[in-house]
Amino acid sequence: MAGKAKNFCGKCTGLCCRYFALPLETPEDREDFDDIRWYLCHENVTVFVEDGDWYVNIKNKCRHLSEEDYKCGNYEDRPKICRGYTTKNCDLTHDEYDYSLHFTDDKQMLEYMKVKFDNNKTGRKGTKAKSKAKPKSKAKAKVKKK
Repeated sequence: MAGKAKNFCGKCTGLCCRYFALPLETPEDREDFDDIRWYLCHENVTVFVEDGDWYVNIKNKCRHLSEEDYKCGNYEDRPKICRGYTTKNCDLTHDEYDYSLHFTDDKQMLEYMKVKFDNNKTGRKGTKAKSKAKPKSKAKAKVKKK
């Protein structure tokens, strides 16, 4: 099995090393959804729901991934998460993800919020929505590789 995994990794460009996903608390009210919308205002960030669980996905290449041969420059001392990763559900060999929701920008979340909370009504002209300067961190310590 290890040889098989090595073959897959040898054909890959390090897809699993180019992002990480963190679990979020399930949003319950407009404020929670607006906090998530704030995440989506940033570049290289998406949010998805898989099996009822919410995640923020950050596209950010691992500093140890070589762009020359796509191998780990820290292989012997790699973190536990990397050591536990298998090719069973890897990005190279696995089918497309079946997200129940997938947001790629803040506008998509705003439209979703309008449907969910306002029955798809737009706000009145000239009214300002209350906003927070910075959302509370909803991320848990556990990291999920996607």
